[in-house]
Amino acid sequence: MGARDGPTLITSVQRAFRLLEAVSAHQNGAPAKQLARETELPLATAYHLLRTLVHDGYVRKLPDGGFVLGDRLASLHSAGRPQTLLSRVRPALAALRDELSAAVYLTFYEDGEIRVAEIVDSPHTPRVDLWVGFEDAGHATALGKCVLRELDEEARRDYLSRHHLADLTPKTITLVPELLRRIDSAPLAPAVTDLEEYALGTTCVAVPVYSGDTLGSLGVSLPTGRQARLQEIRATLLPIASRVTRSLSLTI
Repeated sequence: MGARDGPTLITSVQRAFRLLEAVSAHQNGAPAKQLARETELPLATAYHLLRTLVHDGYVRKLPDGGFVLGDRLASLHSAGRPQTLLSRVRPALAALRDELSAAVYLTFYEDGEIRVAEIVDSPHTPRVDLWVGFEDAGHATALGKCVLRELDEEARRDYLSRHHLADLTPKTITLVPELLRRIDSAPLAPAVTDLEEYALGTTCVAVPVYSGDTLGSLGVSLPTGRQARLQEIRATLLPIASRVTRSLSLTI
């Protein structure tokens, strides 16, 4: 291979990014001539790129002729925030998977639903077969029950009024009073377990986490034959959950 081999770069894209960086440096906006000078672009090229960026909403042109960042960039930043947050905790989740030799799950309670945000598994630590979505199985999973345990009474009532306690296995709890009794008297609290209630042959353990004010749960799934290690797994999960909460709650 020749010495020139390397990534193929699109110059126009690089120039557009340089313009965006220059625009972001001027809170009150800057004219095209100044931006062209700062980015060392020909004025005609700067004008052309700025028109395109304005058209697509990434840059906004002020009445005085200056350019500022547009609303489209703010939307991208907002939409990308969950990805940025999760990238902070993936190494900790992977380390937890390797330490416990178990698939790791992270969920959040958002808009009244328990949703899976991340699963970290491997060929040697496969995830449980999600044959029923977590949104419809909160009563039968350690992750869901952990969230329900942390909710206040009104939020619990609201969730349970909207979700049928489906009979997923012979061990699934399908009566609300019994479910709440077991959640409130969980022997490993604040950890909660699912003893083959979602899938036969699988036991799960989960503990609460937070992303700012958003409640969630961190848990692992493992073969039921490893139930004797539940206390040990709880002791490993709790400090990792605290670390995940700190990472997810940092401002970005």
